[in-house]
Amino acid sequence: MTTYAIGDLQGCHAEFVELLERLAFDPRHDRLWLAGDLVNRGPGSLDCLREVRALGEAAVTVLGNHDLHLLAVARGGASLNRKDTLESILEAPDREALLDWLQSRPLLVRQAVAGQGDTVMSHAGVLPQWSPALAEVLAGEVVGELRSERSGAFLEQMYGNEPACWHDSLEGVDRLRAIVNVLTRMRFIDAEGCLDFSAKEGLDSAPAGFAPWFCYPRQDEARLVFGHWAALEGKAPGARARVEALDTGCVWGGRLTALNLSTGERTGVPSHQRR
Repeated sequence: MTTYAIGDLQGCHAEFVELLERLAFDPRHDRLWLAGDLVNRGPGSLDCLREVRALGEAAVTVLGNHDLHLLAVARGGASLNRKDTLESILEAPDREALLDWLQSRPLLVRQAVAGQGDTVMSHAGVLPQWSPALAEVLAGEVVGELRSERSGAFLEQMYGNEPACWHDSLEGVDRLRAIVNVLTRMRFIDAEGCLDFSAKEGLDSAPAGFAPWFCYPRQDEARLVFGHWAALEGKAPGARARVEALDTGCVWGGRLTALNLSTGERTGVPSHQRR
C-alpha cells in the first residue's frame, strides 16, 4: 500500500484524474491525503467533490479556506465572491449530500508514516508554538462545532482577522476562529505566533517583523505537510522544520503535485489551464 499526499485541487478535476493515472493509484490498496481546497477558481469543482467523495476510505481530505468558504456561502449566509466558481455545486442535485460530506471532513490529519515518523497534514500549516498533539486537539474543537447543531451560527462568524494572535485563554468563537485561521489561512507570522493576513505572495512579500511560519524553530521533529501557498511553488526555503509544501499552483497554470509519503518522491502533471 502506498499513501500519496496531493496539493490543492481547486477545481482542477482533469489534472487530478491524470495524476491518479500517472500514479497507477488503486483505491483497493493505496491511500490519498488531500491538502484541502478541493474547490474554487478552477472549472471542475463539482467533479472534484464527487470524485474524492466516491473514493470513500481510500481518501482523506482536510478542509481548506476555499472549502470552508463554500460551506459559509451554502450554510452560513456568506456571499459568493466575483472570482468564485462554486455555482455548479450550489445548483447540483446532490448538493446537500456533498456539503454534508465536506462539512464532516477534518482540519488536520496525523499519522505515523513508515520511515518518516509523525506526519501531520493541515491546509496551511501548524504554528511552531503548537505540538502535533495540541494541534490535533485544537483542530478537533473546530470539527466538533462544524458537526454540531450550532454549525450554521459558527459558519456565519467563522471568518475575520481577529484575534490575530493565539492564546491558550481564548474562548468561544474567537478561539475557534483563531484555530481556523492558523490551519487554513496562515502564511507569515511573527516570533510570538501572530498572523499577518495582508501578504499572500512569495517570501519577499513578508511584512517587517514577519517570516514564513516554517522558518521558526519547533520543539518537535514532526514532518508537516501543507498546501495553500501557491507562490512557494512547492518549496519551503529557510525551513527550520521538516516540511513538505504541496501547492504548486495547478489552477494558476502550474502543476498538480503528489508526494509519496514514505519515499518522499514527487510526481506532477502540468496544468490544463495553459493548454
